[in-house]
Amino acid sequence: MNDSAVLVKKFFEEQSLVKSDIESFNYFLDNELNAIIDENREVMPTIIPTNVDEFKIRFDNVRITKPQITEADGSERPIFPVEARLRKLTYAAPLFITVSAHINGAQRESFETQIGNLPIMLKSKVCHLSKLGREELVRRGEDPDDPGGYFIINGTEKVLVKVEDLASNKLVIDKDTTGGGKLVCKVFSEKGSYKIPHTLERLKDGIFYLTFTRVRRVPVIAVIKALGLTRDEDVMRFIAGNGSFDELLVNFIDAAEIKTEEDALDAIAKVSGITQPKEIRLERMSEIVDKYLLPHLGIASKDRIWKAYNLCKMLRKLVLALRGELPVDDKDHYMNKRLKLSGDLLADLLRVNLKVLIGDLLYNFQRIVKRGKFPTLKVIIREKLLTSRIYSSMATGAWVGGRKGVSQRIQRLNFLEMMSHLQRVVSPLSATQENFEARELHCTHLGRLCPIETPEGTNIGLKKNLALLASVSLDANEDEVIKIMRSYGLKPASHIKQ
Repeated sequence: MNDSAVLVKKFFEEQSLVKSDIESFNYFLDNELNAIIDENREVMPTIIPTNVDEFKIRFDNVRITKPQITEADGSERPIFPVEARLRKLTYAAPLFITVSAHINGAQRESFETQIGNLPIMLKSKVCHLSKLGREELVRRGEDPDDPGGYFIINGTEKVLVKVEDLASNKLVIDKDTTGGGKLVCKVFSEKGSYKIPHTLERLKDGIFYLTFTRVRRVPVIAVIKALGLTRDEDVMRFIAGNGSFDELLVNFIDAAEIKTEEDALDAIAKVSGITQPKEIRLERMSEIVDKYLLPHLGIASKDRIWKAYNLCKMLRKLVLALRGELPVDDKDHYMNKRLKLSGDLLADLLRVNLKVLIGDLLYNFQRIVKRGKFPTLKVIIREKLLTSRIYSSMATGAWVGGRKGVSQRIQRLNFLEMMSHLQRVVSPLSATQENFEARELHCTHLGRLCPIETPEGTNIGLKKNLALLASVSLDANEDEVIKIMRSYGLKPASHIKQ
């Protein structure tokens, strides 16, 4: 054999086609589970007993065991995938969490409880098959060449199809299709459960407006001043550097009356249609700015200055693009895309359903408190709620955010078709719309996506497959990136958070 054939053969002996999916699921178990619990670490009911000043419910120490089954007589034992297939069961492991009640700052009740069952990916780190050799796999009734990377829900093999989406937390200059082809700057800010699109545009009056969540078209200079950069000179320096941006003069004249952060917050609140008294108006606007404006940079008031710097950066990029000094970003370039693998999709599903479970827990607690009783937390946690909602999404393919077809039954007509299905990548764009550019083969697909394997008809170019030797890397942690930069002698900018 020639050298390339030896290399390819060696690659497939040591690597799996679904390795990226399994790594993504393992990362979800190791990191995302704890991150989701951190987001909901403390919960405070609005209705508490009359003799209590402060009551908090705290969640800690999430852990997951190996897949097991509870029989009708109450006995628990390990379950292997072949039994789940034959008995139409779900291959899942119990998820445990430590719940504690804190009354007036003192811990009164603490226990570990099961909050649900989590479907387990075959060949992942908590799967019974992950450490077995070929002979042991055959003895357990498994195909030793089966790659894993899928789930068993009610006896049916299900795969979570990779979802291709635009990269979040990245500035993109794009042509606005609805507004006559004018240039706009867009960033999709994502952190935990926050996923908020931001749009920066210039209207006919020459003023640049920012739109995000509940705030529609507010002058961006007013927003920057509300974030702590109140001096026009400082704002201009962060946008233009040593250059001159005459296009912005009309914006500074428009915001000339705004001298302090309070003035700016009040001006934004009035434009947004908040008509309450001034104190309440400022409080509500401060909360919106902290929580919903660029949340990936932080959701505390101390993070406001970083948001101001990044808005200046957005404004600079848009002005340069309007001048023709910067090109329009190519949305179809794969640098501007990200793939959501099984771990990311399950994290989205668990994050939403855990909030439902916590809402149900609070409802049950407050309902019993209204009757004059003080319930123990053990009796109000319904573990079947989380389990049934996750199983339902995995069985039907209806996902959070209105997506459909995320979970699909594996096609096992032959081995190649099964491998193809495990490698599938779908775009969230509608199959009924034209979207010619999104369907076309892009030069950056080379080595990443197969140029041939896509269906004919309405889904052409929207349903794709990973290339045979392609692998998907995990999303890098910001702290780790900074550590690597420092190891090469680079220093992050001291005054601008990227």
